[in-house]
Amino acid sequence: MEDELSEFFTIRRNILEDSKDDDEFIQQQLVLAEILPLMLDAKLIDSEDCNDSYFKNDDDNLKLNSYTVNESGERLQLFIVNEETINETSSNDELSVSTKDYYDSQFKRTSRFLLKAIKGDLNEKTQNSDPVKVLTTKLSSKQGMEQFDVVEIFLISLTSTVSFKGLSPRPRTIHFSSDTQKISYSDNGVKIHKELLIVKRVIDLNFLFNVLESKGNREVLEIHFHKTFGYNIEVIQAADEQDFKSYLCVLNADVLADLYKHYSTRLLEKNVRSFLQFTGDVNKGIKRTIRNEPEKFIAYNNGLTITASGAKVSQIKRKLVIESLTDLQIVNGGQTTASIYFSKKEGLDISKVKVMAKINVINETKESSLDDLISKISEFSNSQSRVSKVDLRARNPQLVKLKTLSDSVITPSGSKWFFDRAKGQFNTKVRMAGGNRSRIKKDFPPERRFTKELLAKYYSAWGEIPFAVKKGGEKIFRHFIEKISPEDSTLAINIDRDFYEALIAKVILFRHLEKIYGQGSNSIGQLRSAVIPYTLSVLYIYTDGSSDDLKFNLSKIWKDEGLEDDLAEYFRMLMLLINDLIKKYSASEDYGEYSKKPELWNTLQQCIEVNNFMATDNSRQILEKYTVSN
Repeated sequence: MEDELSEFFTIRRNILEDSKDDDEFIQQQLVLAEILPLMLDAKLIDSEDCNDSYFKNDDDNLKLNSYTVNESGERLQLFIVNEETINETSSNDELSVSTKDYYDSQFKRTSRFLLKAIKGDLNEKTQNSDPVKVLTTKLSSKQGMEQFDVVEIFLISLTSTVSFKGLSPRPRTIHFSSDTQKISYSDNGVKIHKELLIVKRVIDLNFLFNVLESKGNREVLEIHFHKTFGYNIEVIQAADEQDFKSYLCVLNADVLADLYKHYSTRLLEKNVRSFLQFTGDVNKGIKRTIRNEPEKFIAYNNGLTITASGAKVSQIKRKLVIESLTDLQIVNGGQTTASIYFSKKEGLDISKVKVMAKINVINETKESSLDDLISKISEFSNSQSRVSKVDLRARNPQLVKLKTLSDSVITPSGSKWFFDRAKGQFNTKVRMAGGNRSRIKKDFPPERRFTKELLAKYYSAWGEIPFAVKKGGEKIFRHFIEKISPEDSTLAINIDRDFYEALIAKVILFRHLEKIYGQGSNSIGQLRSAVIPYTLSVLYIYTDGSSDDLKFNLSKIWKDEGLEDDLAEYFRMLMLLINDLIKKYSASEDYGEYSKKPELWNTLQQCIEVNNFMATDNSRQILEKYTVSN
């Protein structure tokens, strides 16, 4: 156990080292930026992109670092960094926490912020220029109260949670029960009452270690129906085979609404439709049935297919019931589940709606075999609409080719880039290096390493979907894989040295723009994660994406391994313009969230300001210097 705890604190040291700014100071927002991708791997969030909104009031003991809204919009996620735990001088003993009260004291800082924001108490205490102002205004508005059903508070604490029972400290997990907060707001003079579900979760060193050890696999979801919701699931056993058991049941729609409210898209992680289109024909049909013929829903709907890796099944009053499921995943029926939830949210009566469900409890314990079996169940059970069979695994052959190239291709300066194809590869390489660990870290500094998720973002930013790049996460990774490895193998992109060099050039471009834009008080603004992909997309549509016989000279970026001063200054000027235009043309004051919508890109790329900028003598000179003929 001591070895394991030692690993925990090694992770902490690495995070702090990678969270230093140019002046070697550890910054809270950089700590958060290091941890968000790991939370994405665990499927606790839909995207690693968050809105920096630092707020601290010591008098009232309030704090918030950042926030985001989940893909489907009903879940507000708040992040607080425990600043006590990012001090490099803190000892391991000081960072070993055994009591729930310690974490509760931190959670209260953000929960108080939330309640004061809802009451409107913070509106006068925040300036219009404060990034948090958008959030506090929304939380105190009818629109915000209608939109959010769940608030999830994540405490980022670089501590090890331990039990001191026994001869030596042992890692343990502290669970925090969900709370409900009764709120009310006025809608055209009518008072509306609502319960807000508040979920709390500690992201400590124990959690980070488990994510890194699982090499990017999601966190297993365990659902205790009676403990969480107050009911069990009555079933009949339909099959008892060597690899699995199958159960059949009829679920009340409220069960599915409860599940989606508590766990959102974590229920759908293995579903090929992880990110749902709630406006599609299938979902319109579901809502129409709920509205007009709810009692016939069970006859019209195909039902759900659910998988789990474990189940607690009991006999209660001669009835077979499922008390809990481990690793519950809805592999078919995600659209049905989400549509039922949002139908209830819109005020439709779902009390008469019932849904057939088949629950397959898999006995297979190997992750690869489990993935294969679930993939087949998902593929064969999905019949509502066509499903794209895209290989999203780290072992996708195209990703393997890219890894081979990153291991072999030497840059003009004589160095290499490290592609962390499978989560944890770099850390494994460092651990295996023994006495050469420092040399490995020196050969591959953070600026020359990238994961497959970051790769998808860098690649896709050079194109016409900056709004999707802003979302990040699995959505942009799926887009990337579909581009390089489509279903029709004859259309697959040739992953060769030319592709790799152009790819690294795009990485260099993106990361240099991040430096030029800056962070904190010296930055251009507060919209870096939106401005950079929008800026690159503007340049793309005037070069590679135009009808002219021009192509941006990515080869020069590869050879120079950077940007010349005139190009860097040009990008700075373009980013200044894009930063202003995102604010000007956004239909919402929450610029970070609205920049995820294609409507903003459609407006911005055609606006007069961009046309005038690209028509200047400076733009013509830059394009002449940095483009080549096709």
